[in-house]
Amino acid sequence: MVKIIMVNKMNENIELLTHIYKNAQMGVFTTTTLINRIKNKENKIKPILEKEIKKYEDFVKRSKKIFKSLDSVPKGGNSMAKISSTIGITMETLKDNSDSALAQMLVEGMTMGVVSTTTKISQYIKVSDRKVIKLARSFQKFQEEEIELLKAYM
Repeated sequence: MVKIIMVNKMNENIELLTHIYKNAQMGVFTTTTLINRIKNKENKIKPILEKEIKKYEDFVKRSKKIFKSLDSVPKGGNSMAKISSTIGITMETLKDNSDSALAQMLVEGMTMGVVSTTTKISQYIKVSDRKVIKLARSFQKFQEEEIELLKAYM
């Protein structure tokens, strides 16, 4: 009976950790894509985006470290989501590549991330290890802080 509980707890840790890992990877990908779309422009938001990438990369690294401690390996990101994201970013930046439009796009994406992370934390808070919950809360807080930062550009 104890073995079954441990397996379930492990699965829930992995599920929450996978959520953080995939969202952080997608954050690196989309923010890098966005920076590449405006590299020859004079957008004032670029330094914010560059810092964001580093923070997302840190969450990828931290989640990998916890995966390793759980004797697990993170599953790769979703190729279709990346293609869809690239198309969306391209279309939006062709219409409007102002700092305001970019901030709006990022705030919308991060808000979805905050909502999904909040839901995952609520779902797993009683069954996941503290280190995984702590990372999830840190990821959620990072996104909330970025949203507030980006509002200044809207």
